[in-house]
Amino acid sequence: MKILSIQSAVAYGHVGNSAAVFPLQRIGVEVLPVYTVNFSNHTGYGAWRGPMIAPEDVRAVIAGIEERGVLGDIDVVLSGYQGSEGIADVVVEAVAKVKAANPGAIYACDPVMGNAKSGCFVAPAIPVLLRDRVVTVADLITPNQFELGYLTGTDPHNLASTLDAVERARALGPRAVLVTSVERPDAEPGTIEMIAADDEGAWIVSTPLLPLKANGSGDVTAALFTAHYRATGSAADALARTASSVFGLIEQTLASGDRELQLVQAQEHYAHPRMEFEPRRLR
Repeated sequence: MKILSIQSAVAYGHVGNSAAVFPLQRIGVEVLPVYTVNFSNHTGYGAWRGPMIAPEDVRAVIAGIEERGVLGDIDVVLSGYQGSEGIADVVVEAVAKVKAANPGAIYACDPVMGNAKSGCFVAPAIPVLLRDRVVTVADLITPNQFELGYLTGTDPHNLASTLDAVERARALGPRAVLVTSVERPDAEPGTIEMIAADDEGAWIVSTPLLPLKANGSGDVTAALFTAHYRATGSAADALARTASSVFGLIEQTLASGDRELQLVQAQEHYAHPRMEFEPRRLR
């Protein structure tokens, strides 16, 4: 499998492509990373250095890949944090080119815009572009519960409203949806959940909620779920594997006492997930 991954990059820490690429490589996926920013560190520190990459420069990198004649070999286009407003058009253009070269390719969009605790942390125009321009051409989207609410104009706060929002999101164009960071009042205390849905059904998986703000864990989640789903076509299997891998990564990071993901140290969790969390079918 080959994935063209259009995301941010940081020198220190693990977010965007700096979080997604290694876990994908560890499970045998060839990754072509294209950067939308090249920062010293993620913005959660409140200070960072380095450039936001201009859309024309991102477009030029993709054009150079196209000139190598390899777009037909790409199975998945994956996008995450987009940086500037013009990146949306670059991503949509790249998806069209890849699908023209390989009609069997899919586009997976992680619509990064914010979370329930921090609110939106991207430029105000980007959520609108994601909703109106980017998500509509995606085959798979991986929003967190907060982002799902924005995309669908709803307030997903319990199981019924979250499932309704998932179907509204699928009506926008994507056939498959993974919702991360699902919280609901009737869930088992001390847990957090993910929901995956496609034409075959919907499944939910619950894992212990660990006391760690793990920047980049959503990027790892989106990447692994995308690869497993593309490989097997099973949302339930992809959900089980991803939940196990990401829990192992966060658990190992918490034990280390480090703020940054122990991405390399936890690599066995990607290659050989313990499969300790069983998804439950919802429909």
